Amino acid sequence: MTTVSIDDRAILSLDLSPISAPIDRWLATAPQEFNLDLQLSINYPQDPQDPRELSEIPEIRLWFIRADGCYPYLPLLLDWQAGELARYVAMLVPHQFSRQDGIQYNPEALEIWVMHRVFGLTDWLHTHNIADRSRLKFMTQMLGYELDDGLFELLELKG
Repeated sequence: MTTVSIDDRAILSLDLSPISAPIDRWLATAPQEFNLDLQLSINYPQDPQDPRELSEIPEIRLWFIRADGCYPYLPLLLDWQAGELARYVAMLVPHQFSRQDGIQYNPEALEIWVMHRVFGLTDWLHTHNIADRSRLKFMTQMLGYELDDGLFELLELKG
């Protein structure tokens, strides 16, 4: 596990350098091994009277949108067991929080994000000669989607 601290300075300046170093090391050594297990520690001062969750703060969401755009494979590197994938997706997909049911993503927005990610990551895996799609399939399962191998076969045919 690698914990990366992201402070308000990085968030307000859209500075991705806190995550760049561990990701660059991973890419240089073993991109076929998804063993980075990143945890993102958000250190953003908030007024004690501010009831918003971190995912409701526009500046934080904007930082995550930039990170997602620059590192589209970032969801594959997160520590899913620590809840990092759910929090990451909450930064990017509209949602509501229920004390009883937890995070409830907007279903259409989640489906669009998942399929966008599947298409992009399938190409990324192919470019890096990574034939194993199990991490990608497991990621979508964690978000409630089951991918059929036929989808990947179709994507390979279309190049």
